[in-house]
Amino acid sequence: MADHQEASVTLPSDPASVSAARTYVTDVLAEWGLPSDSETADTVRLIVSELATNAVQHTFGLSPTFTVDIELDRDEQLRIGVTDSHPRFPKRLPAAVQQDNGRGMVIIRWLTAESGGKLTVRPTREGGKTVSITLPWTAPAQPVPAAD
Repeated sequence: MADHQEASVTLPSDPASVSAARTYVTDVLAEWGLPSDSETADTVRLIVSELATNAVQHTFGLSPTFTVDIELDRDEQLRIGVTDSHPRFPKRLPAAVQQDNGRGMVIIRWLTAESGGKLTVRPTREGGKTVSITLPWTAPAQPVPAAD
């Protein structure tokens, strides 16, 4: 496999795009060797769903699109970032706050930490932000063909 692989898709900030983002990432990672039925794939699907949902719901119509970037470095580290053009960074809610939504970042932080990864939020040059996760790459090794 190459030392560095990357893929990207830009989608409209529409609720239907959450599913499209999840499917896109799952398909790319399957091409890169991560079985879609693995625990890691399930974790990544949930993280991407939460990131994309945040990009759609919390930009208040000020970001007409969002972009999902996927990078794999040296078969060791996977980075997935979601970029939108809204300048407001996600806010961490106090644990005591009881509400039906607004828990996306809590879920993302927990899943990322549980997987041995890291969450970052950084501004873009254009005035928006990128929320990204970095995880250790855990694709199974390719089976070695049996010697005849």
